[in-house]
Amino acid sequence: MTGIVILGVALVVAVGFGLFRRATDGQFEPDAVSETWAHVSAALPREFLGGRATLVQFSSAFCAPCRTTRVVLADVAEREDGVRHLEIDAEKHLDLVRALDVRRTPTTLVLDSRGHEVARAAGAPHRAQVLAALPTGVAS
Repeated sequence: MTGIVILGVALVVAVGFGLFRRATDGQFEPDAVSETWAHVSAALPREFLGGRATLVQFSSAFCAPCRTTRVVLADVAEREDGVRHLEIDAEKHLDLVRALDVRRTPTTLVLDSRGHEVARAAGAPHRAQVLAALPTGVAS
């Protein structure tokens, strides 16, 4: 009887966690990290910011949602003026991952035209979520 109770509790916890992850994956959270671009440009000195926004994607080689995220972010960058997509291999840039507190792949950071992080999402975002997270115009 005790085994059935433990199994029932484990099942409820697992379903609850799954529903939580399903509801929160890809949701952009506001962030106020102002040194984000300084860390990225130190690790990747040849890269540059978009005029309106830069979508920084952290990926890994065997991450299936990373491929979906790449397609979505590249499409948004192609269609939206001043938006740039930059994909970073998390495994090759572990110091950057630690500095920016990236905990899983894919993680997408939305940077404004000055390189300030305005939002971040863990998991694969939908196109509408990315568009809603973009800054509205070019900062001066």
